[in-house]
Amino acid sequence: MDVIHTAIWVSDLEAARTFFVDALGLDEHWSFTMDGVENVYVGGEHGEIQLRYDPERGDPTPDRDALDHVAVSVDDVTAETERVVAATDCEVLEGPMRVEAADTKVSFIEGPDGYVVELVEDRG
Repeated sequence: MDVIHTAIWVSDLEAARTFFVDALGLDEHWSFTMDGVENVYVGGEHGEIQLRYDPERGDPTPDRDALDHVAVSVDDVTAETERVVAATDCEVLEGPMRVEAADTKVSFIEGPDGYVVELVEDRG
């Protein structure tokens, strides 16, 4: 058994693609449209984020009490945080900082529609 994907609603599919694929560097794996809803799967080797877009649906209102963040691995948290902010003008919510209990470095940035993305330095 394994985690396959996490699905999130987005208000602008192209803005979400720009953020998750172009800026973060995730790969676009596959997509399909069903009942007017576009579904685009982006990710890396072990899991995906399903970007769901329905032009008839209102803008999503992410709630950190329900979904705190989505984490992605990076080689260098400081460099990646600076690069993604420069590319997208997204807000850094916290970090970069060292998390001793997890023996890694992280930062939290705000992506499209207010979803929080944690950049986690690969402990290698």
